[in-house]
Amino acid sequence: MSSKAAATIVGIVATALYSGLGMAAAADPYQLNLPEPQTPIAQQIYDLHTLVLWICLVIFVGVFGVMLYSILKHRKSLNYPAANFHHSTTVEIIWTGIPFLILVGMAYPSTKTIIDMKDTSSSEITIKSTGYQWKWGYDYLTGEGEGISFLSSLSTPRDQIENTAPKGENYLLEVDNPLVVPTGKKIRVLLTANDVLHAWWVPALGVKQDAIPGFIRDVWFTIEKPGTYRGQCAELCGKEHGFMPIVVEAVTPEKYAQWVAEQKSKTAAATEDVNKVFTAEELKAEGEKVYAANCVACHQANGQGIPGTFAALDGSKIANGPKADHVDIVMNGKTGTAMAAFKHLSDVQIAAVVTYERNAWGNTAGDVVQPSEINQFRK
Repeated sequence: MSSKAAATIVGIVATALYSGLGMAAAADPYQLNLPEPQTPIAQQIYDLHTLVLWICLVIFVGVFGVMLYSILKHRKSLNYPAANFHHSTTVEIIWTGIPFLILVGMAYPSTKTIIDMKDTSSSEITIKSTGYQWKWGYDYLTGEGEGISFLSSLSTPRDQIENTAPKGENYLLEVDNPLVVPTGKKIRVLLTANDVLHAWWVPALGVKQDAIPGFIRDVWFTIEKPGTYRGQCAELCGKEHGFMPIVVEAVTPEKYAQWVAEQKSKTAAATEDVNKVFTAEELKAEGEKVYAANCVACHQANGQGIPGTFAALDGSKIANGPKADHVDIVMNGKTGTAMAAFKHLSDVQIAAVVTYERNAWGNTAGDVVQPSEINQFRK
């Protein structure tokens, strides 16, 4: 029997025993076990999990087996004579020594796995991941993709979230821009946050690390085969905590090189767009997309916000006042409020979303903001 099959069996038995239920395994193959490991670290975690489960099962069967035997063999109905004894030094040494040896035996592989998890040396690609409310920003710092940056936001349609359409296969676990990495390379991920605590968690990769504002934490993984691996923010980070997925797409080195070339071409095109003069319709169309990806969770699709929590934009003094004030609050946020800084967006995106907000719903400012006007507001 393979270790994976054994772990599944042990997981099912342990869960049934602990819960007192004899239910069969549910349709979800990972409900009673860890996902199939896709990295060396994930495999170590999986094997450690299997080992500890077997130890727990042996202890469970041994302890309760002795209890059951004693209850049945020494019950009153068999007229078994009651024993009259005091403590036994030998027995006390045994029941202290055996658990000690078990714990020491478990400590060695556990410590080795933890040390290996923390060893981010000799990485071939380094990527910085920044948690925002409620999305992830990725910056490729070393390797072929050096200089590539983008935001990764939930792409599940709002009508699915609002239960007006059937749920998709990857409901709440799909993004517009996945983190793309090559197979066979040691990837180091530097983690931080821009606002509150977040956590970068992808179970199949054996990775889970908090992203803390003002601190840099790191993790690593090496994916052996191409595939798409999904995770979520695992720290309570606010209203949209459950809408902050992580998607890692592992591709062959050849496809990764193609992806890098495509991303760098997009970056070059975006640089040229900064000096382009857009029409009002172009800005509003792009701004509506940016608003849906970044602002709708707080300010709502109708611009009415959430009374007492998030300000309304429809009819607001900001959206109908001077452009400079509007751009500044979008760029730099507002201290002491829930309004976060969005300077991580591109100049084109900021210009577009400000233009959209000033001309959407009941707002009738009638003006536009061009990307070339944004740079002066970057602090």
